[in-house]
Amino acid sequence: MAEKPTIKVETTPGDWRFPSANQTKRCFTCYIECIEAKGEGSDECTKYAKCYRSLCPGEWIERWKEQRANGTFAGPL
Repeated sequence: MAEKPTIKVETTPGDWRFPSANQTKRCFTCYIECIEAKGEGSDECTKYAKCYRSLCPGEWIERWKEQRANGTFAGPL
C-alpha cells in the first residue's frame, strides 16, 4: 500500500492585539503592516503576508490591490 503524503496545515499565530474571535480587523491590520514594512515584495513583509493571506478572503486582497493602484485605498498608507 502506498504511503499517504503528509500535509502540514498551519495558520498565523495568535496576536494579543486582537483577542476576540472576529479576525476581520486583524486581517486588515496585517495587510497594512505588510505594505508599510517596505513594500509588498520585501522579506520583512513575509510574516505579515502569511498572516493576511491566511485570514483574509482572496477577494479582499485583490480589491485592496486594485484600490491602491487607483489611489482609492481607504487605509493609512
